[in-house]
Amino acid sequence: MKVKGLRWIIIGLIWLATVINYIDRSALGIMWPSISEDLGMSKSDYAIILNIFMVAYAIGQSASGRMFDKIGTRFGFVISIILWGLATILHAVARGLLSFGVFRALLGLGEAGNWPGAVKSNAEWFPLKERAMAQGIFNSGASLGSVIAPPLIALLWVAFGWKITFVIVGALGLLWVIPWLVVNKTQPEQHPWITEEEKVHILENEEQQEAPETSESLSLKQILDHRESWAVLVSRFFVEPIWWLFVSWMPIYLADQYGFNVMEIGFFTWVPFVGAALGSLSGGYYAGYLMQQGASVDKARKQTISTGGIIMFAGLLATIFFANTALAFVIIVAFVLYGFQFVISNIQTIPSDLFSGPSVGSLAGLGGTVGVFSVIVMNFLVPVISQYSYVPIFVMIAVFVPLGVGSVYWLAKEIKPIG
Repeated sequence: MKVKGLRWIIIGLIWLATVINYIDRSALGIMWPSISEDLGMSKSDYAIILNIFMVAYAIGQSASGRMFDKIGTRFGFVISIILWGLATILHAVARGLLSFGVFRALLGLGEAGNWPGAVKSNAEWFPLKERAMAQGIFNSGASLGSVIAPPLIALLWVAFGWKITFVIVGALGLLWVIPWLVVNKTQPEQHPWITEEEKVHILENEEQQEAPETSESLSLKQILDHRESWAVLVSRFFVEPIWWLFVSWMPIYLADQYGFNVMEIGFFTWVPFVGAALGSLSGGYYAGYLMQQGASVDKARKQTISTGGIIMFAGLLATIFFANTALAFVIIVAFVLYGFQFVISNIQTIPSDLFSGPSVGSLAGLGGTVGVFSVIVMNFLVPVISQYSYVPIFVMIAVFVPLGVGSVYWLAKEIKPIG
């Protein structure tokens, strides 16, 4: 049996895994007003639980990056999604800070694998000019998951309560494993379903011919000896907190500022992620379009990252000066997250622009780990600063935008294959 467009089915399954990933991770924040009331927990407890997740997520990014390089994307995804699905289900029996912390740590370790795994899979299944688009499709799953999660979880919460809701959404990942193992049998070179035409298309080297092929993964020291690798790490350090601020704290912000309950949170917080989904697809398409018009990888990536950065920066300033109502706030944040995804779909693709073979997952995972460090600091600051005002928080992440975009230009003088 031959299947046309098999690479798009593979990225479609990874997209679906990412939707499930964000439904699972969003459940805690959306239901927190109910959980905190039932268990007598505070906003500071929530910040601690978030940071336990983020520390585990940071460790998981690097560990899973190496894991995917060693065992491949097929079984790497199976291990990751089974771990995070079971961890989500276990949230149903949590009774306080300690148990939530343990289950949240397991969730972070599992969910972290989705990102380096997707970058590595895209490098295997897509030629260079299509990778940003594939990454944009994958990233749109995070956005769509964040669109679906609030109303879905709010409705499940009304029908079953927060405990059963965790069980239901956690089971989604376990079911996903079945089609993944059926479809993703092996890499494109040996896959029995792939057409010869698609195989030739995927294995087109174009500019990648400049990069020496290697079956061995470079050590982290060898990867970091290249200045361009640091462009990935530093840019993600500054850019990642922008996304996580709204994913993790927007439900709490709406509860604090407008007195929203779980149902009201559920029917407002999906709006910004529509913008994020559009940004994911637009950023991937725009970079690919520039390359098709003759732009180098370096020019296409940097022009796309700069364009998204401008949109993101303007939106963050607008949250300070023009977000006078809950509706205005979520619409403005939609523009912020549009810009964020426009940028991040290209930053996350840079490891596959720089390296070939097993090293791609390692750099992608390390980039995720570094990005999480600044998120952890932000999570400690938010409950302290927000007692007085959220404005300094928005100012801080607005400053991060030019620092993140500028680091790509400064550290990666030219984005091209180096090893």
